[in-house]
Amino acid sequence: MIQILRTETLAQRAGVYYVRIQAMARKYHITLEQEFDAHDTPDAKYILLTEDDFPVATCRLYPADAETVMLGRVVVLPEYRRRGLGSLAVREAEQWAKALGFRKAVLESREEKVGFYEKLGYRADRSRIIHGETFTCVHMEKLL
Repeated sequence: MIQILRTETLAQRAGVYYVRIQAMARKYHITLEQEFDAHDTPDAKYILLTEDDFPVATCRLYPADAETVMLGRVVVLPEYRRRGLGSLAVREAEQWAKALGFRKAVLESREEKVGFYEKLGYRADRSRIIHGETFTCVHMEKLL
């Protein structure tokens, strides 16, 4: 059974980090310094999905400005993909952000994942392309 958590403990954050390292850092040869940035603090907000207490998916959220939340690091372990867990993580992050008073969500989607976010109601702004070290991303927005 899938459980959706708004992380509160060190153990839950460790689960978030596990998913990110296993599913992204290893696959794309992303160093720990690249994977973890200034937004990964003890006060950072994460959604963690578990199955039988095992971490399987995550999403990070943090303020971009007073009314806008930035979503990111949406990751699902490969063996749990195609089960709707990424959508669950994003929707829970949106609900949490809305409860915190944010009115808009933004994210930077890898080009090949734009369709996933469009199905969740995000609009791509193809005039705002981000060329990162590992991925090329597209800026996307959604009103909460």
